Amino acid sequence: MNIKDFFYKLNNESKDSHEFILPNKESSSDKLQPEKMLKNRFVYNNLDVNLEYVNSRFNSFLNSDVKIREFLIHVKSRQYKAFILYIDGMIDKNSINDFVLNPLMLRTRSNTYEGSQIISEAIANNIMVRKRKKFNIVDYILDSLLPHNDVERVKSFDKIADDVASGNCILFIDTVNFAFDIDAKKFDKRSIAEPKNEHVIMGSQEAFVENLRTNTSIIRRNLHNENLVVESLTIGEDNKNECAICYLKNVANSDLVSEVKYRLNNLEIDYLTSIGELQQLIKDDIDTTIPESISTERVDKAINHILQGRIVVIYNSVPYVIVVPATFLDFLSSPEDINIHHFFANLLKIIRGFSFLITLLLPGLYIAITTYHCELIPTGLLFSIIASRSNVPFMVIVEIILMEISFEIIREAGVRVPSPLGSTVGIVGALILGQAAVQADIVSPILIINIAITAITSFAIPDYIFSFHLRINRFLFVLLGFLAGFFGIGIGIFVYLVKMCSLKSFGVSFLAPYAPLTRDKGNGYLLDSPWKREKRASYLATKKSQVQKETSMKWRKK
Repeated sequence: MNIKDFFYKLNNESKDSHEFILPNKESSSDKLQPEKMLKNRFVYNNLDVNLEYVNSRFNSFLNSDVKIREFLIHVKSRQYKAFILYIDGMIDKNSINDFVLNPLMLRTRSNTYEGSQIISEAIANNIMVRKRKKFNIVDYILDSLLPHNDVERVKSFDKIADDVASGNCILFIDTVNFAFDIDAKKFDKRSIAEPKNEHVIMGSQEAFVENLRTNTSIIRRNLHNENLVVESLTIGEDNKNECAICYLKNVANSDLVSEVKYRLNNLEIDYLTSIGELQQLIKDDIDTTIPESISTERVDKAINHILQGRIVVIYNSVPYVIVVPATFLDFLSSPEDINIHHFFANLLKIIRGFSFLITLLLPGLYIAITTYHCELIPTGLLFSIIASRSNVPFMVIVEIILMEISFEIIREAGVRVPSPLGSTVGIVGALILGQAAVQADIVSPILIINIAITAITSFAIPDYIFSFHLRINRFLFVLLGFLAGFFGIGIGIFVYLVKMCSLKSFGVSFLAPYAPLTRDKGNGYLLDSPWKREKRASYLATKKSQVQKETSMKWRKK
């Protein structure tokens, strides 16, 4: 044997760098090729090499939950060495025992058939035709000895590693240069429950859970359409987590689908564990706090957006989904709107619009009026404000910032403390401390009312992320009102509107259909009657614009 057979170059980086290996006793045609195997990470046709590589890659000697089961397969009175690889606690052991190990290991008439050929029978023109096929162990195992419903051939160890981590079982067989990927997942998961953060009086009470396939099945169960497409992809290098995009193939814009897949496929990150991180990684303008996608835990809301022609992004291990594209009107809409009479829904939308303005501008307007524009206040109210602030030692801006920060602390504390104590924190913070601050002449009573109204209106915003955006920008308008009064607030509103007009969400204007202004009947801020909602939003550029016929209530024609 040539001495060169004992050595091979490592990565071809240095002529003096070699590794020592033992020669194989098999024939020269089956000689081990460790350089090729390690470089390409493909399954080798020698079981011992695959077993050694699996033990090394998966640290099976350290990981107590990584299981490797070696056994013998009986095929036509011959025995083949094999082993399965899986992670304990993530697979269905009964399925592996009944549909993998038992058929392969136990001697039966099917795997002890004597003969050199397998005879298959086909019926053509009612005549039995016998065809002779050359024996192939792979086809024989798939056709006769592996009665599992989901089996895939894989050659790459990278693919094998991803599937094992997701809960699959991998079967390796000697002399076969690929493995059998068997889907036998079974692990504990949370059952479908009611939405916790997006409550409605009338409507569905189903919420998404942390399991990807459960979420996709919920969507398919509620959206009965053969054009519903669920495409899967993987995000992350170290933590390769599965992601899915859902859309209607005959409705959604093809360019929009391509853009979503392009952004998700070009995220070069090691890991991703939060849907909020994903929202920030795929947004158009990364310098603004305005959200450009909708996050929701409600199934009915996600399905409604899919039917409109939007795309839903589902990320495994997160009970929220992302909807793109998003517009400003979406953040002031609630799933409740389509469940009640359109007149009541429009009333609620108007209330939310006022809540948006109050949350953003009221503290700034208060400080501007009391500092620069006192002539706008009625005389009696002005004297009352002056009297209430006569003993307060701080400037108005100091009062507002102090109370705003105090309220944000109370809000955060109410979220973080255990549920039984949450209401107690709110009562103590809002009533006792607020009343004590007024009696101690630290703040004025009118300011307490101002801050309380602002806080209440912020809870009327349906979207949590957008509400957070308003809470942050409220401080900017307070500063502008203190520095320049109405003029400063006017400049702030102008800059804010310009910024919103320049934003795009996956190619869609954030203020659509009002900036740019389009004649989009039935898709504005206020809802039309259900029988007048005939077309989808034009700014989505859907393949199918018609939702219903002009005469949807045919029963009225009788």
